[in-house]
Amino acid sequence: MALVAALSQEKFWFDKSKYDDAEAAYYQKSAQVINTPLANEVAKARQQLLEIRNQFPDPLQLPTPTSAPIDTSALKFFEKKMVEFHNVISNFESRFNAIESRLIGLENTLKQTPSECKLSSNVKPVSIPSKVESKKDADDDVDLFGSDSEEENEEAVKIREERLAAYNAKKSKKPQLIAKSNIILDIKPWDDETDMKKMEEEVRKIETDGLIWGAAKLVPLAYGIHKLQISCVVEDDKVSVDWLQEEIEKLEDYVQSIDIAAFNKV
Repeated sequence: MALVAALSQEKFWFDKSKYDDAEAAYYQKSAQVINTPLANEVAKARQQLLEIRNQFPDPLQLPTPTSAPIDTSALKFFEKKMVEFHNVISNFESRFNAIESRLIGLENTLKQTPSECKLSSNVKPVSIPSKVESKKDADDDVDLFGSDSEEENEEAVKIREERLAAYNAKKSKKPQLIAKSNIILDIKPWDDETDMKKMEEEVRKIETDGLIWGAAKLVPLAYGIHKLQISCVVEDDKVSVDWLQEEIEKLEDYVQSIDIAAFNKV
């Protein structure tokens, strides 16, 4: 028992060599190449490429200075033609693919549409009798405005003429409606030093038939600058809004821009 107790207290590692051998075997095994199916396929492909490369003959030897020079222009010409031929083939291939896709789409469309119903050859169109002639004969029998052959009473003719004359006189005295528009204009100056009173005077000097100026006021904008807001009534047949804007824009010393704030029919 004393020997067992002494050994239990001993810290010497008797089996260290076994653990070292196991560790060495582990690292040696992990360092080896793992042959997976994918790695085998890659190795086979690499071997096939090497075999194909070995089948080609040796490359052509460069010409010696004593041999005849190679015509590089001919080589460039053939290379250019090969590129053009390749482009043409690619173009034809793309067009062929497009036509094929369109044909497939048409076939699918025709398959989806229901078949047209065929009319029987025995069915004949039904003819509807026309009543134009009968209506025409009936209309000929009715004379709404009276015939010239009918004799009119002189008194009836006189009364009709008097009524027509009275109607024409009343129609001529009726005033015609004139289309007018009420416009409010925003006229902006160049800066805060522009004389707004002088601007209003120059604007009111624009006169023409069908133009009536109304009230005006100054509306603040920003940084001490005010705009002139003035109203006017124009006759649509006589005064154009574009013409009025152009006339106001001619006042270049005062007017920077002009806008239509409101436009209403009167």
